[in-house]
Amino acid sequence: MRATSVHPPLSNVQAELLKLFSADIPEDNLIELRKIMAKYLLEKARDKADAIWDEKGYSDKKIQAILNKR
Repeated sequence: MRATSVHPPLSNVQAELLKLFSADIPEDNLIELRKIMAKYLLEKARDKADAIWDEKGYSDKKIQAILNKR
C-alpha cells in the first residue's frame, strides 16, 4: 500500500481531530463536539475583540460618534 502525504502538513489541531474522528463516535456526540468547538472559537474571537476595543480606547459613546459621522 502506498503511503499518502498531505501538503501542506496538518496543523496540530487537524491532527488531533483526525485522531478523534478515527474512533467512530455516535452522531449525537459529534454534534456536541461541534458545539463545544464553536463555543471555544466564539470565546476566543470575543476575547480578541475586547482586547482591540480596549487597545483602541473605544467606548459606546465613541462608537456612536463614529456611526453618526456617516
